Amino acid sequence: MKTIDTDVVIIGAGTAGLTAYRAVKAAGRRVLLIEGGPYGTMCARVGCMPSKLLIAAANAAHGARQAAAFGVRIDGAIKVDGKQVMERVKRERDRFVGFVLETVNAMPADEKLRGWARFTSDTVLQVNDSVRINTVATVVATGSAPFIPQMYRSLGDRLVVNDDVFAWDDLPSRVLVVGSGPVGLELGQALSRLGVRVVVVGRSELLGGISDPVVNASALAAFQSEFDLRLGTDVVEVVRHGDEVEARLKDKSGVESSDRYDYVLMAAGRPPALNGLHLDATSASLDEKGRPRFDFATQQVVGAPIFLAGDVDGTRPLLHEAADDGYVAGENAARFPDVEAKTRRSPLSIVFTSPQITHVGAFYRELPKKVVIGKADFESQGRSRIILQNRGKLRVYAEPGSGKFLGAEMVGPAAEHIGHLLAWAHQAELTIRQMIQMPFYHPAIEEGVRTALGDALKQL
Repeated sequence: MKTIDTDVVIIGAGTAGLTAYRAVKAAGRRVLLIEGGPYGTMCARVGCMPSKLLIAAANAAHGARQAAAFGVRIDGAIKVDGKQVMERVKRERDRFVGFVLETVNAMPADEKLRGWARFTSDTVLQVNDSVRINTVATVVATGSAPFIPQMYRSLGDRLVVNDDVFAWDDLPSRVLVVGSGPVGLELGQALSRLGVRVVVVGRSELLGGISDPVVNASALAAFQSEFDLRLGTDVVEVVRHGDEVEARLKDKSGVESSDRYDYVLMAAGRPPALNGLHLDATSASLDEKGRPRFDFATQQVVGAPIFLAGDVDGTRPLLHEAADDGYVAGENAARFPDVEAKTRRSPLSIVFTSPQITHVGAFYRELPKKVVIGKADFESQGRSRIILQNRGKLRVYAEPGSGKFLGAEMVGPAAEHIGHLLAWAHQAELTIRQMIQMPFYHPAIEEGVRTALGDALKQL
């Protein structure tokens, strides 16, 4: 068996792993990057980028259908060519992946290794059955994997996850989407706008990661007016019949319904990918689910010279957070045992539906009992009505007395941009009064932010 000695091992060559690699290199330490699957990052291959390509096509089709509301007539029916849609998705997806591959290919050959790694102790790993690695510290950046309940495993290739959608050569006719979180909503709405008959079901009464009940109600009304979205609904049974799946659903009142679909798209979450790592062979502190306990400020696993980075830590499964995790984990692994706590950026999340969903700072569910809430409704907001995207609500949260901005949740137009502005204000620890003194141009959707801030200021 071949033996390799190094300072830091990084398991996983996704966004977090590549960032950790750069951090270790910058610290001047020896590093070995191990990857068992394809190079290219989850974001580029099956996540952020291909999903936005599909959404862009869907929004183009939707915009063409809505043109008549502006007095613009398009002769003939709007036709979606599913093959051309998927050809562009895959072509551009491959282009993004190519940029990542260029980075990996440029790495020194002795700093990367293909294979599946597992721990045999805190500082020893084995890759496949042929390589033993001695290391000082390890960064685990293995990402997440789709959650597939046992009931669905008999469906074979009629069951797909988001990874599989972007391998389609054409669009199907009927899809059942299980899960009303960000992935389920984005793909469900996109497929619906592209002409696929879609049903999106979720067991929870909340959707898209929203925790504010007022914002959630507004989002629910907007999405249900466009496609079949059923919250508080269970999938009771799924049975494959040839190339179809018959699914039996039961709503919260106990009423059952049944229909057939070409595919079931599973979007019910992505738990950390830890199988096969044999963390139980280390001194890592594991919880009741076998997941390692860790310090978010240092990314170090409790009790071991192991650091988590990216989706595998199960906290904020977002690309920019994965990159930050990779930097913190890589730098601390390189300087182990002299680890250092890092100040993290303000939380920001965006769901690229229409209307979009964003969250900044503290979620509604995390707020203290005494809090000031300012609100804005985009139904009557000037610019939003002009462009016929006047759906949704914004709620900003502030500390009584000081007026310190605590966070916000929103569904509405331009939420991806408004989310950034609010995140910058949150990280700068601004007050509501300081925020409302910032410039607001007319007519702009951002004026809705001023409305919400003004409402909060009156209460302060």
